Amino acid sequence: MHPTRATLLITLCVSAASAACTPRTAESTSGTSTTVPLGGPSTDNACAPLESRAANAPSQRPAFAGQTRACAAESVAAYDVAVVATGIAKPWAVEPLASGDFLVTEKGGQLRIVSATGTIGAPITGLPAIDSRGQGGLLDVALSPGFDTDRTVFWSFSEPRDGGNGTSIARGVLSEDRRSLGDVRVIFRVLPAYANNLHFGSRLAFGPDGMLYATFGERSDNETRPYAQRLDSHLGKIVRIRPDGSVPTDNPFIGQGNARPEIWSVGHRNIQAAAFDANGQLWEIEHGTRGGDELNRIEKGKNYGWAEVGYGVEYSGSPLPGPTARAGTEQPVYYWDPVIAPSGAQFYTGDAFPAWRGNLFIGALREQRLVRLSIQNGRVTSEEHLLADRRRRIRDVKQGPDGALYVVTDDASGELWRISPRR
Repeated sequence: MHPTRATLLITLCVSAASAACTPRTAESTSGTSTTVPLGGPSTDNACAPLESRAANAPSQRPAFAGQTRACAAESVAAYDVAVVATGIAKPWAVEPLASGDFLVTEKGGQLRIVSATGTIGAPITGLPAIDSRGQGGLLDVALSPGFDTDRTVFWSFSEPRDGGNGTSIARGVLSEDRRSLGDVRVIFRVLPAYANNLHFGSRLAFGPDGMLYATFGERSDNETRPYAQRLDSHLGKIVRIRPDGSVPTDNPFIGQGNARPEIWSVGHRNIQAAAFDANGQLWEIEHGTRGGDELNRIEKGKNYGWAEVGYGVEYSGSPLPGPTARAGTEQPVYYWDPVIAPSGAQFYTGDAFPAWRGNLFIGALREQRLVRLSIQNGRVTSEEHLLADRRRRIRDVKQGPDGALYVVTDDASGELWRISPRR
């Protein structure tokens, strides 16, 4: 274990998009207070937004107030950041265990136990073949809702296939000594396979209904983008399956022609962050183009637009081919322009940080920080960026049984951090 600590005490500026927001005050390391003016436009009727940089798509306008550039806010929360472990090879996901240890996936194809004291275990054996080129690899990991008794683990990965590769979901039973997985089965395969190394997704989340929800990208290329709108493909979709891989009979597209029965929602680009809130509502945060990262509230059978509808511009700077809104498609609850490059998400429900309860935390790769959103009545009311001074790409964030937040950094020698109340 290589502990480092950073403390931050900040005062709260709670404001809805239509309310006035005063300059924020931060306590310095010497214990004195300094006033920090907020950037960006400000009027008597609107708070200053956190984001003040030029937009990639300046001609686009949000569909409703507060859909982008929310109020800058700071929480009343004093916290320590401790490095639990270093030397994790490109960690992609972290799953806290009741014991205080962690399951961590490494993009290269290793699943490991990291102990509460920072010891990195040997790779757990039993995983199927993984294609780790490009954006592929061993991706998300999730525990069975009955893990305490059935010891079942689920994971997503890019699987080598005839004709290319594709994202798949497997399950297996963790041995008592935690060194191997038994009864390993691939329970779901994204179709069709495709030969590139981009936009695999994916996140796994069990809903309050006991079903497994999984997110997938549309594989990026112009050839595959249209598949996000096609019901005969899993590309650019969220799916809902039972833990054994079978299809629930109340999925929205059951019996509709050649529609894939697992599909829950359509029209997504590349989802690497998804989480249920305390009310059992599923949210996802997906990578957009330049200026088009989105937060979406997911509803059964709905179409979220891609690739026919979207905010932002192409990476080349060219306009997107479609509009920002179209009848029959859902608007994002929030979007970022410029983008944050989201990966990993957690609604906070613990007791360690009462001021953060109900907030959504999102890892940011491009912006190298942890994003905190306050959401009220289905709308984002404020945004805060944490850990920006550390300048590390955050790949995943999860809440532990102790109420602390745990993040992993996207590095060749990645780290696991604990965010806990300052003592």
